[in-house]
Amino acid sequence: MSAALKHMTRTELRDYVAAQVANFFPDKSRDVRQGIDRDLDEAIMRVVRCIDGVRMWRAGEFDYLHSSQYTIFLYYLANTIWRNRQDERLATKLFYLNKALNGIDCFYAIDMPDIWFIGHSVGIVFARATYANYLAVYQNATVGKNNGRAPVLEEGVVLYPNSAIVGGCHVRARSYIGQGQRIVDADTPGDCLVYNDGPKLVFKKPKRNILAEDFFRLQPEGQGHGRIVEARSRVA
Repeated sequence: MSAALKHMTRTELRDYVAAQVANFFPDKSRDVRQGIDRDLDEAIMRVVRCIDGVRMWRAGEFDYLHSSQYTIFLYYLANTIWRNRQDERLATKLFYLNKALNGIDCFYAIDMPDIWFIGHSVGIVFARATYANYLAVYQNATVGKNNGRAPVLEEGVVLYPNSAIVGGCHVRARSYIGQGQRIVDADTPGDCLVYNDGPKLVFKKPKRNILAEDFFRLQPEGQGHGRIVEARSRVA
């Protein structure tokens, strides 16, 4: 397990996270280190699998000083603790820690994908929606509810800076939401660039395989308009 950690052993990572929690939440809880330790290995495995799928990150190596990787790790740790033991108190502290350090609102009970990418975490908000692999998100992007309805995102959705998907949306595979654009209670056909033209949505066909060329380790398939295929030699 330590082989996947850059500049830090597993024990050092546990103590590092515990110290951050204690600093932000000085309520003198004595079980933080033990609680983290119980689910740490699974959280590390999850973040390394995610890293292995991201094109611009070094496969098999988790760097706690890489802010996007650490953002995803803190989510996985909180989510794993909640999923395995329903430790609401510790999961909540890790959720708030992630918000304080990285400016992201990603609640521990949300089911985020196994492989996803964060460009810059500041201002990102994730509602309790349906997410799938090969999600890429940049700063100030929002996935939110509207009148209690939440979006469904299929594989390979990209939200560029300041974009939003809100309400009862079905965002199909390989939908790329342009910078500053928004989808509200509407669907996309997939394999498309999405823009706003007043109240209307405009869909344009991508001219290249954006997911494979810009974000993830995927096998090329023609112009990238077919199904999504992992590069098996790099992703376990």
